[in-house]
Amino acid sequence: MRLEKCWFCSSTVYPGHGIQFVRNDAKVFRFCRSKCHKNFKMKRNPRKVKWTKAYRRLRGKDMTQDTTFEFERKRNRPERYNRILTEETLKAIPLITKIRHERQKKHITERQKGGKSMSRKKDAKELEQDLQMLPKKDTVAYEAAKQKVIVSQLKTEENLMEE
Repeated sequence: MRLEKCWFCSSTVYPGHGIQFVRNDAKVFRFCRSKCHKNFKMKRNPRKVKWTKAYRRLRGKDMTQDTTFEFERKRNRPERYNRILTEETLKAIPLITKIRHERQKKHITERQKGGKSMSRKKDAKELEQDLQMLPKKDTVAYEAAKQKVIVSQLKTEENLMEE
């Protein structure tokens, strides 16, 4: 059983599923569903469509370079299979998938580290812009805290200038 990859979104196309388009120059394009086929006919670039794997890899959302991807690579040369080697490979597949999942988790956590500080900066900026929408007692406390910070910064700048 041969599992193909969708030309547009890079998902798996199982036998008997999807659409196949053959161009005049005999190049074969396989699509997993009509959504991918329609986007191909509209001449859309998969790297600019947000739900495709090409977009996610280009933007750093998915891992692109990992040693576990070597096992999935397509090879177009005939090989003589050794029964022992095939058995060892089948035993190693669950271990490889486990390693890949752990690396993906690590990649996601590394990618999300900067998000919290960015969201705090965004919230602080929004708070400064929409300060008039808060009740009076909250704005007074916020402005007092803000003034304290400004004063401490000015003092440190003056101390630096004196030195």
